[in-house]
Amino acid sequence: MAGIRIYGTTTCGWCMAARMLLKRKGLDFEDILVSDPASRAEMERLSGKRTVPQIFVGERSIGGYDELLALDKSGELDRVISQG
Repeated sequence: MAGIRIYGTTTCGWCMAARMLLKRKGLDFEDILVSDPASRAEMERLSGKRTVPQIFVGERSIGGYDELLALDKSGELDRVISQG
């Protein structure tokens, strides 16, 4: 199973929703807070985006909460995670 990373903040509602979705599915993830310039710059370099959350499965950028939710509803999230 591929590692999951969420780049986000503690005050972002979409970040909290993404964390809750993954927890509800019983998935472990690395929670990277972008409260400092270095972690935000890393997120932007990897995703090409400035908004949070930015979610990765392995090295694949999933996008934000809307994309994560769509993958979950379609059943594709489990496949993406299992393929890494």
